[in-house]
Amino acid sequence: MAAPNIVEVASIIGKSAGFALTTSAQALVNNPASSGKVLRVVALYISNVDGVNAANVTVNVYSQDDLGGTPYALASVITVPAKSTLVLVEGSPVYLEEDRSLGALASASGDLVAHVSWEEIS
Repeated sequence: MAAPNIVEVASIIGKSAGFALTTSAQALVNNPASSGKVLRVVALYISNVDGVNAANVTVNVYSQDDLGGTPYALASVITVPAKSTLVLVEGSPVYLEEDRSLGALASASGDLVAHVSWEEIS
């Protein structure tokens, strides 16, 4: 599990993606083994797009890429009220070294969406 020296980087590439969460864990950000990169997650928002019902979200950092290994809770069963947004990462980044991943799941499919922004540092 190597990570490049982030003081002497060759490149920093900003990325962003959105996901409709389901009741099965899905990878939001994945850093494969031997990528030669460290991923800096700078923002993670969970929005409840259901107009009536609250839903729960769980977000884990996994000890291996592709949601493998052991999940470590970043947010565990947090209720997001209807028509609301939960800010999970903003201001204090989460770093994913090689062979790590970030995944999320919802208590109800179709109620929650995630937006994540990160930097690929190499």
